[in-house]
Amino acid sequence: MNDHSDVRENLDAVQAEIAAAEQDAGRNKGSVTLVAVSKTHDGERIRPALEAGHRIFGENRVQEAQGKWPELKEAFDGIELHLIGPLQTNKSDDAIALFDVIESVDRPKLVGALARSMEKLGRHPACFIQVNTGEEDQKAGCLPDDTDALVAQARAAGLNVVGLMCIPPFDQEPSLHFALLADIAKRNELAQLSMGMSGDYETAVTFGATHVRVGTAIFGVRPKPAA
Repeated sequence: MNDHSDVRENLDAVQAEIAAAEQDAGRNKGSVTLVAVSKTHDGERIRPALEAGHRIFGENRVQEAQGKWPELKEAFDGIELHLIGPLQTNKSDDAIALFDVIESVDRPKLVGALARSMEKLGRHPACFIQVNTGEEDQKAGCLPDDTDALVAQARAAGLNVVGLMCIPPFDQEPSLHFALLADIAKRNELAQLSMGMSGDYETAVTFGATHVRVGTAIFGVRPKPAA
């Protein structure tokens, strides 16, 4: 049996750093939710985090999540699963059936597909609008100038829009993107901000993140996903 004690130690360290960042920013303890990004890691690697009491996890791919989370959900109560990767419209039924939060709503066509799936399945997960703050061609997310319209459309379609999400360009100062996301959220009266990953989550906390998505700092370097 493999020893995965490092996962628990890493999880404790990340939670302590989030608590310290909350304190430094003058924010209430527990105001930031840690989404442990378990994409490409198998159930055995994830279990130590669950056994330590953590319940909020992020996955990138619907099909991969379907292969490991139903069994884990049977073994552990109270799991909250976030979809943080791009979602194809033809996977919307599967996503709504499995995930509790959809963080990657980024275009009108997907809004329509999710609204239909929610109506059909009777589940209404919380949704974040993903904003491509760096306006990168290769990255998912709506453009900053299009965000207000997409938020309005998603609300009109009946989606439970709770906040915004972004992934800053890896070669730019993340604080500029965090500040931009916070401004867009404020004008749309959205209280939740999913921003900050393993390399910059402490900075994100100072800019108002309510959710940080941390994978490598908890689970280590990701294995390559199966083709």
